[in-house]
Amino acid sequence: QVQLVESGGGLVQAGGSLRLSCAASGSIFNLYTMGWYRQAPGKQRELVATLTSGLISNYADSVKGRFTISRDNAKKMVYLQMNSLKPEDTAVYYCNAHRSLSMRSSADYWGQGTQVTVSS
Repeated sequence: QVQLVESGGGLVQAGGSLRLSCAASGSIFNLYTMGWYRQAPGKQRELVATLTSGLISNYADSVKGRFTISRDNAKKMVYLQMNSLKPEDTAVYYCNAHRSLSMRSSADYWGQGTQVTVSS
C-alpha cells in the first residue's frame, strides 16, 4: 500500500515556475515508477512525466524542455520542477505510483491532486 500527498501547487503568471512535491508512504517506494499526471477542466487526465526506479524518465511532448521530474528514494519524495509555465498548463496535478505485479496486473496509487493555475 502506498499513500501519496502532493503539495506545491498555486497561482503563477505565465513564464513563471513552480515545484510540485509528492510525499509517499510505504516500505518499497524505490520499486515504483513514479509519475505526474494532470487533468484540466473538461479534459481527460493525461501523463505529464514518469520516472522509473532505474531513473529512466519520460515526458509528454508538451512539457519537454520545461518540466523536470526527479525522485529522492531515501526521503520517499517525487518532485516536478515546472519552468516557463503556460496558461495551458493549468490543471489539477496528480502524483502516481505504479508497479507491475505480473504480466496481467499492476498496482496504481494516486494522490488527491494539487491545483496549478497559470495566468496570462
